[in-house]
Amino acid sequence: MRILIAPDKFKGALSAREVGENIAKGLLDILPEANIDILPMADGGEGTAEVISDALGGSWITCDAHDPLGRKISACYAWIEDRRLAVMEMSEAAGMRRLTKEECDVDRANTFGVGEMLLHAAKRGAAEIIIGLGGSATNDGGFGMARALGYRFFVDTTTDKLDRLKRSSLKGQEAELKGAVTELVKLEQIQIRGRLSLPTITAAADVRNPLFGEKGATRVFGPQKGVTPNKIDAFERALTRLADVVAEQFGFDHRNDSGAGAAGGLGFGLMSFCSAKIKPGFEVVAELAGLESKMRSVDVVITGEGSLDRQTLEGKTPAGVARVARKLQKPVFALVGRSTDDPEVKRLFDGVYPNAQPNMSEKENVARAAELLQRNARMLAKQL
Repeated sequence: MRILIAPDKFKGALSAREVGENIAKGLLDILPEANIDILPMADGGEGTAEVISDALGGSWITCDAHDPLGRKISACYAWIEDRRLAVMEMSEAAGMRRLTKEECDVDRANTFGVGEMLLHAAKRGAAEIIIGLGGSATNDGGFGMARALGYRFFVDTTTDKLDRLKRSSLKGQEAELKGAVTELVKLEQIQIRGRLSLPTITAAADVRNPLFGEKGATRVFGPQKGVTPNKIDAFERALTRLADVVAEQFGFDHRNDSGAGAAGGLGFGLMSFCSAKIKPGFEVVAELAGLESKMRSVDVVITGEGSLDRQTLEGKTPAGVARVARKLQKPVFALVGRSTDDPEVKRLFDGVYPNAQPNMSEKENVARAAELLQRNARMLAKQL
């Protein structure tokens, strides 16, 4: 029996490769003669760079950057030499993993470090950059990233207004905006220093949200980062003003494009300031990893992730793997941390095996993830 295991990570517990290895171990306990291939997957979230680097034989590059609050850090991205391809994750510089819970300050948090990573890859000679947009601590619409790339944001660039601002004693207000995201509501003009030269950039996103509105970055994802209900409108006005000025000056408007709201609006920023293209993260990874070609020769497909729920349908790895398997008429099973009872989600698979059991705490589920995966894999192997 030929089996392809193509899982995503179990966030906070196991990497995608570790998930695959534990499933394989359980299967081989029952099916010792099985021919198993492990293909770690991702969908644009954290772990995307590692998965692509693993698939293409990349190495890791370190560069200086700044975290969401402006502290100096060392950031890493993957480099595939024969393709001059840099693969990075925005969360490496501007992700929640860079902050403690007490440090979260979404008005101050910015994507400046992401711009520094892009510049480093460009100066290294990258012909293409792929950047994953999951795990952000920011909601700045790419404002910080753009500043790192040489864009400058002004309240007003007319001389008389600048003179008035210089004379103003209102909290030492300056003409150039560099600080809080909500200050973008005052934005009047954007300038660029010199000629910006960047390679082709593809942003891999696991969400399709627009920049703002009911399904936008702030209202949907902001609360996870510390945006309180009384601050939502302030962020909405700020991002609206940013989009308005970009449209007025540059002649294009990406605010409603699919994925513009990914990573706190970084999707919008990448399209607006870097001419990036946003693609579903799963599709980017699947193409580079050769998922469909590897799946053609197997008898059974197994996938998984930490949580199988309604969001799975929005381009997450298990749904993507299942759809390719259905296309090729292969049976597909999901081994997951926990699972919804939603029939539309479960309908994607020939069977779903969740680790979580009644009376099991989330902490125990995470701690025993490897053991439980092996147990479920043995159960699946007996069915097969």
